Amino acid sequence: MSRSTRKLLLPGGIVLALVTVLLLAPLLPLHDVRAMDIPNRFAGPSAAHWLGQDEFGRDVLARLIWGGRASLFIAVGSALAAATIGTLLGLLGGYFRGVVEVLTVRAAEVLLCLPPLLLALLVVTILGAGTWPLILALTLLYTPNYARVAYAATLQVRGLDYVTAQRAMGAPPLTILGRTILPNVLPPLLVQMSLVVASAMVIESGLSFLGLGVVPPTPSWGLMIRAARGAMEQAPMLLVWPSLALAGTILTFNLLCDRLQTALDPREVTKGGALWMRRPGRRKTAAARRPGAADDNGPLVEIRNLAISVGRTPQIDLVRRAMLTVMPGETVALVGESGSGKTLTSLALLGLLPDQLRVSAGEMRYRTRDGAVLDLAQLDEEAFRALRGPEVSMVFQDAAAALNPVHRVGDQLAEALRAGGLTGERAVQARVVELLRHVGIPDPERRRRAYPHELSGGQRQRAMIALAVANSPRLLVADEPTTALDPTIQAQILDLFRKLKTDTPDMGLIFVTHDLAVVSELADRVVVMYAGEVVETGPVAEVFARPKHPYTAALIASVPEGAADQLRAIPGSVPPPHDMPPGCRFAPRCDHALPQCTSRVPETSHPEASRSSRCIRWKEVC
Repeated sequence: MSRSTRKLLLPGGIVLALVTVLLLAPLLPLHDVRAMDIPNRFAGPSAAHWLGQDEFGRDVLARLIWGGRASLFIAVGSALAAATIGTLLGLLGGYFRGVVEVLTVRAAEVLLCLPPLLLALLVVTILGAGTWPLILALTLLYTPNYARVAYAATLQVRGLDYVTAQRAMGAPPLTILGRTILPNVLPPLLVQMSLVVASAMVIESGLSFLGLGVVPPTPSWGLMIRAARGAMEQAPMLLVWPSLALAGTILTFNLLCDRLQTALDPREVTKGGALWMRRPGRRKTAAARRPGAADDNGPLVEIRNLAISVGRTPQIDLVRRAMLTVMPGETVALVGESGSGKTLTSLALLGLLPDQLRVSAGEMRYRTRDGAVLDLAQLDEEAFRALRGPEVSMVFQDAAAALNPVHRVGDQLAEALRAGGLTGERAVQARVVELLRHVGIPDPERRRRAYPHELSGGQRQRAMIALAVANSPRLLVADEPTTALDPTIQAQILDLFRKLKTDTPDMGLIFVTHDLAVVSELADRVVVMYAGEVVETGPVAEVFARPKHPYTAALIASVPEGAADQLRAIPGSVPPPHDMPPGCRFAPRCDHALPQCTSRVPETSHPEASRSSRCIRWKEVC
């Protein structure tokens, strides 16, 4: 038993005992809470009445237990109802944004303009005092709080790579919300639950104290405090018992939820899993695809004049006139400085652009296994979902962010396999072990039960690669998969990619990187991007030996080589998208720039049949 789990024993035991006693109240040998014994009013504790008798001679212990039953039922019932409604509103608003956000989160926040107690009084005044009107009032009161917490947590999680990876696997939005985002936003919701239960019990007691809550003769702790206030001099203990019960219950619930948050943190869970992490039952999946023979003579991917934009008035092009071709079995490297558009271009191929961006022009032609040619620029999310996994897949840069921290590595692989059509639990688990072994993770039978944080950086990246190739895609996009790794692990990951290429010779690979040494080791052709434009393409050996664009030459010159005394840095920096220079975008940093370079946009030239350069002076670049 872990330390965090042991910490749950005390508050969990107290809450369990309290709830058990309250639930079993009808079966316990308690006095009738309505039975009066006027001659013995204010009597002290005795063998028959352990906590004494109140102002009407009623048994205090019996009223305390039945009163707790009413108070806790109202508080927990309203907290759960508010949690369900508010969390749903927050998840939908935070994930879909736009109009959905206005209709969910922003609409719920209107209730926050009203003072809490006045809102509760308004509902109770309209519907009358009683248990159910009070639950409704408290539900309306606390729903916006849950909505805001869930909304804020969803905004933090929705942009992380492991959520994007779920979309890449083709998971529908509701599945992503329920299985991926909800478990990750649950800990702050638990804290909110403890606060709401505590606050609801206080408000219920306050309203009952004012005579607007629980209706007599049903007992509640608020009613008991109200009655005891007039008899403080005669029987002060009548005020102590319900006050102690109220304060103790609130503190215990706060302590339980605080420790429950720690226990359910995926970084604290190393065995057994949290409640939502347990393996789901088997489910039926669609039959595996049986693709026909593809035309190997045509390109696998062909991008023509691609433009990726943000905004509409004005429209800012983050990528423009991008050209890229990948043949079956070919490895193409996308290189360039940060902000050159490499990652955006690769994300567009999988339909994973951020919500604010869109493909505004151009074509992205992809040839499927059965030979059909699709324009990826025209596909909607549902069509992309059918392609991701079995046709196109992606290895993300940060495996720690791409792998879901609340699910075991093997479970995430199994989910991808089921989404790809593999059926039968035994076959799925065997394939999981096979994939982990194939990418070089030692002891795959044991490692498949590990959480991402229990793996080293290199092992996480291998698991990410296994997830990407689980359904044998025809096109694999790798977004700087070696950037955050040390040189030794980088070399191992590159060896793994070479092995994957050998094992799947027909798979096309787009390798996004800024490391030219990696390009020279792995790629067949290179595509150089600058400020959102493709400036040069060609076979790696030819481009590195004889670059035909000043930017490519500057990149090569900035790489440390041999016994060079100093590096040649490229002056200046990549211009921001909203302030691009006229004409050639590299002209302000170029040693070969002429006045005409800033007066018109250079056209693409073809120095050789297999090469291209977007420079008017390509003949003079060495």
